[in-house]
Amino acid sequence: MRDAAVSVRGLGKRYTLAHDRERYARLTETLANVARSRLRPSSGSEQFWALRDVTFDVRQGDVVGIIGRNGAGKSTLLKILSRITEPTEGSVLLRGRVGSLLEVGTGFHPELTGRENIFLSGSILGMSRTEIRRQFDEIAAFADIDRFLDTPVKRYSSGMQVRLGFAVAAHLEPDILVVDEVLAVGDAAFQKKCLAKMEDVAHGGLTVLFVSHNMAAVESLCTSGVLLSRGKVTATGSANEVVRDYLGSLEHAPLEDLVARRDRQGDGRLRFTSMDAQIRTGDRSQIRLQYAGEPGLKNVEVSVGLFSLIGEGAAYLANAVSGHNLGSIPSVGEIVCDMTPGALLPGSYTANVYCTVGGVVADWIQNAGRVEVSEGDYFGTGRLPPPGYGYAVVSQEWSVRTVDA
Repeated sequence: MRDAAVSVRGLGKRYTLAHDRERYARLTETLANVARSRLRPSSGSEQFWALRDVTFDVRQGDVVGIIGRNGAGKSTLLKILSRITEPTEGSVLLRGRVGSLLEVGTGFHPELTGRENIFLSGSILGMSRTEIRRQFDEIAAFADIDRFLDTPVKRYSSGMQVRLGFAVAAHLEPDILVVDEVLAVGDAAFQKKCLAKMEDVAHGGLTVLFVSHNMAAVESLCTSGVLLSRGKVTATGSANEVVRDYLGSLEHAPLEDLVARRDRQGDGRLRFTSMDAQIRTGDRSQIRLQYAGEPGLKNVEVSVGLFSLIGEGAAYLANAVSGHNLGSIPSVGEIVCDMTPGALLPGSYTANVYCTVGGVVADWIQNAGRVEVSEGDYFGTGRLPPPGYGYAVVSQEWSVRTVDA
């Protein structure tokens, strides 16, 4: 049996969630409050265990998928393994050099050029200057920004920055690689390129711990899996077995309250508070997003991405794509997307909800909830395509023509 490259025993991470109303205080008050909190916890705080009693081993050369719902503790686990944060209890033994790919673009400085940022970001990620020089041409070619290498990064598009960030991180040469949701970056063509790179890494003998919501990628890349739920390990085994357990746990999961979601991104000028989807194949369908935001918001763009339970894209709905300007919206309201007729095939989907105001992300929640598409008579024949043939039904007409011999 191969030696364990990663050995986790009784791992736990506790956070203190403060519920006191925030206010400005003098430095002396802040210092006094810190001292007081060590002696007596605040009545307005709560102890939250992001991880508790987590134990598992990863053998050398294994590619392990770590999966679970939002808030399960996946990212916290990877931060501990990457030595970004320390555990509250338990231990982690790592045999070999660890490279972390947790957030693309780590260490970029907007005033520096792409060339300079390759060296800066690479150094922050743990690469030596010799390693960066040796792989510089490959990094630049992978990012496909050769013409802009000597241009300040502040002039790059967001897509260019993402490509450069992943290119640097993807060329790390560690013994153990820790990866968090990197396949969600960039456009479709670049995501395909990222997946190919990850496949090379996965089959190259490195030990990899891979977090993703894309179950198809987990089954394709990983040899085994670890399922987390509410900070605890609930299943281990082959990647296929663990993915099956995870999908089974989703069948009875209620729609999440979006108000309570902490794993969202954006500046908060608008926040989604709830989502309701009523979709039936072949009928008028509707997705309703309730929100609360600042008064007088304009240039609001909203999108909903629908994915299969294994993470494959099924549909993309966006007012900007369809050409519907929402105008100036009230501070509290409901954004409605009407679909006529619904062309999604029956089944269970997950939804990402996304909003920008003036081109800046205001709210973004991945896996905001489940969407159930019920069966309908799209063609008026009482028949639909059999399972396994995609996610959408296509309007069609068939005919026969005479062809001259």
